[in-house]
Amino acid sequence: MKIIVLAGGLSPERDVSLISGAGICRTLLEKGHQAFLLDVFFGLPYDSARLEEVFSLPDHGLSIAKGIQTTAPDLKALRTARQDDSSCYLGPNVTELCRMADITFIALHGSDGENGKIQATFDLLGIRYTGPNSLGCALSMNKLVAKQVFKMSRVPTPRGTSLTASTKDLPLEELGYYLPLVIKPCSGGSSIGVYIVHTEEEYRSAIHQSFYVDGQEEVVIEPYIKGREYACSIIAGKALPIVEIIPKDGIFNYANKYQQGGAAELCPPVSLDSKTQKKMRKAAEKAFLSLRLDVYARADFIVDESDGKFYCLEMNGLPGMTPASLMPKAAKAAGLEYGDLCEKIIEESIAARYSSPE
Repeated sequence: MKIIVLAGGLSPERDVSLISGAGICRTLLEKGHQAFLLDVFFGLPYDSARLEEVFSLPDHGLSIAKGIQTTAPDLKALRTARQDDSSCYLGPNVTELCRMADITFIALHGSDGENGKIQATFDLLGIRYTGPNSLGCALSMNKLVAKQVFKMSRVPTPRGTSLTASTKDLPLEELGYYLPLVIKPCSGGSSIGVYIVHTEEEYRSAIHQSFYVDGQEEVVIEPYIKGREYACSIIAGKALPIVEIIPKDGIFNYANKYQQGGAAELCPPVSLDSKTQKKMRKAAEKAFLSLRLDVYARADFIVDESDGKFYCLEMNGLPGMTPASLMPKAAKAAGLEYGDLCEKIIEESIAARYSSPE
């Protein structure tokens, strides 16, 4: 198959996306596909009459994946670095190359890739793509909406509310929330802009900082739950084995997620009995369906150390696919190697949206 692996963009998770995309592109090449890694924002300036050559270029676009830094990229500098002056999110030849491909493997992370807009655009243009549909992406990307859906569907989740620019200065007592709290952007991932606050000063600083992450208009606050964290990936509606996450300094932040040795990840987890694991997998599958997701996603959980109850914190519509990512580890524990996982995602995407009815 001719496959464009679409990554990069203008999300704070840009670096993560490029490494995910590079890993996907390499393994698809090893599987015999004609794959090319393409940055959705910078595109590929190329002679439009010779675009077919792109699928045979020797570097396969892999040179754009430089690695993941310990801090998020400077998006303002990136916006000014593109050669053309267009305000269009899609860079040169992105649409054309995606049209030419048999399918586009979406390896984007963060708001621009996971909020459903690129999926809806591709639906309108007739471009085939991998991963969840536009509605599932939109619902899961907004953490407050996802929380409300979870509650209606009886998926255990912490209570929470959101603040906007007009309500961010309201006293906590008026909101009905008390320290310690978790502060996080309403739309975002990779723990960028997520803070655990114990004092009023920390709370005010965290609110201020979270509003500056990727142009956020809302910030979610929820009670802080102390406990162990877990991830449960889902593919084709079925949960994979659970991964337990043990960050080296107690916080699973951006640096610990993507730097070598930042966290220990155990699959299957040693701290959960089989009965609890089964319940958590069922909750992940229910969360997946309640958000109208299809193909694949990943649910994040925490188990309260005080009473042993677990809560679904959020759902990731396009979970990371880097060598350090959780979904490939869970798939391997289920007997599915990385390359087979990527091909299964393609197969399930085609089956979900592009197969002709019998």
